[in-house]
Amino acid sequence: MTTRVNCDVLVVGARCAGASTAMLLARSGLRVLLIDRGDYGSDTISTHAFMRGGVLLLQRWGLMRGIERAGTPAVRNTAIHYGDDIVDVAISTSHGVDALYAPRRTILDRALVDAARKAGAEIHFRHSLAQIIRGPSERVRGALLRDDAGEAVEVEADLVVGADGLGSALARLVAAPILHQAKSTSAVIYGHWPGLSASGYRWHFRPNASAGVIPTNGGLHCVFAAMPQARYRAGARGEVGFRTILAEAAPEIAAALATATPVEPLSTFAGRPGYLRQSWGPGWALVGDAGYFKDPLTAHGMTDALRDAELLARAILEGSDPALARYAVVREELSIPFLKATDAIASFEWDPKTLRRHHESLHVAMKREVEYLAALEPPPPSSFIPPRAAGGRAEIEEVFP
Repeated sequence: MTTRVNCDVLVVGARCAGASTAMLLARSGLRVLLIDRGDYGSDTISTHAFMRGGVLLLQRWGLMRGIERAGTPAVRNTAIHYGDDIVDVAISTSHGVDALYAPRRTILDRALVDAARKAGAEIHFRHSLAQIIRGPSERVRGALLRDDAGEAVEVEADLVVGADGLGSALARLVAAPILHQAKSTSAVIYGHWPGLSASGYRWHFRPNASAGVIPTNGGLHCVFAAMPQARYRAGARGEVGFRTILAEAAPEIAAALATATPVEPLSTFAGRPGYLRQSWGPGWALVGDAGYFKDPLTAHGMTDALRDAELLARAILEGSDPALARYAVVREELSIPFLKATDAIASFEWDPKTLRRHHESLHVAMKREVEYLAALEPPPPSSFIPPRAAGGRAEIEEVFP
């Protein structure tokens, strides 16, 4: 038996980008259905680190205080180690942001989902996108979902948003083309460790090895070791690979962790080249890693996920395909510099002088992104008019298990 429901917007994926998009749309009065194949509050692979643009948006959305109350430490300086040379930078106050933060995803994702639910979004976990439904004009008009028991739910929606990550089912089902493809990728092994005293972000770079230390919740630090993907494939894996790379990139950190044990098993990202996909089409749109992914070595993925949620939500609220087309243009203009700089850094084909130039390019892209976000006016009242609206429509029903 297939249950049928309808909504204004179906958002597939309840992580950074999806939960943020659902929250913003629901706050403006749209009927939003948000689903995720995972469980509420579950962990996921992540560097945790927000840059200024991400903190700016969390403050704008009224969520930053909750992140702080969860014990997320304020980061007020960052140090970049180019071999034995160190560039130490204090976090200046700009656009109301005087510190950075790196919340665990079990903290951040719950906060975003809770905010979406409070705004009125209908949210269901353990549901996956199985098929899209097209109308006579080939415009996407909904989707078929399945829960983890195989039960089907047919959703009629005016827009389907894919925020379902690297393996996006929506991107595959609509055949969203890749517009820009990166070439390089790093592999990253990381864990959460007690006993470190670093209060800021620490990035370490040496030939064919990189590492980072990121303060996060519970007095822990996320410590990662990164390498060219070829080196990972050649055998630098698991705890031995982690400690080998860490000893090369950051000997003092390796020494501090020599007898320590991570509080959880180490996590591994084996690597995948970055890309920028076409972000929208008739009745569908992509946000977050589903539409734009770059190597994690520059730790900017969560910030860009929130940025694109803000931009996409504004376009949806304008209520037209031209608005979605403008979203695509702005997203591309802001993202390409990040993608290029990150690709260059992830290649590990640099010396310290060249690497500094890549980081300068990254800094310019960050500054431009923040300036753009800070300049956005409050969104106007929603102009979203469902293309198929005609008279009354049923509300989203509580039909899910």
